[in-house]
Amino acid sequence: MTTGTVHLHRVLRATPERVYRAFLEPEAIAKWLPPYGFTCQVHHMDAREGGTHKMSFRNFSTGHGHSFGGEYVELVPFEKLRYTDRFDDPNLPGEMHVTVSLRQVSCGTDLTIVQEGVPEVIPLEMCYLGWQESLLQLARLVEPDIAE
Repeated sequence: MTTGTVHLHRVLRATPERVYRAFLEPEAIAKWLPPYGFTCQVHHMDAREGGTHKMSFRNFSTGHGHSFGGEYVELVPFEKLRYTDRFDDPNLPGEMHVTVSLRQVSCGTDLTIVQEGVPEVIPLEMCYLGWQESLLQLARLVEPDIAE
């Protein structure tokens, strides 16, 4: 079984702390992670090394969805996250490994994401497209500096 890898890079106008939190707070990830046209339900998120997460995406147009979950492998506050994802659907086999690297830069955060083990039935260009949409939504969440 052949699997794919995607590499993503962005510079965000937000601190590494704010970007890091967006990956680990259920309400935040439900807002930015699902690509356009999808909703997200976070079933649980135990954001610690060895902890697990589970969520579902639902296509708003068709009502069809898929769920996935995995384990947090490494969490270095404000610098790095490594976690796994596995779809519940047997037609989407295998385990994906995601590495998120954050680095403070003069204007905010240099963000690099590597997702390995994308199931072969998912075209890599669709995976890139979904991530691009998600990262635009991430920027809209973390970049505004709103006073209370």
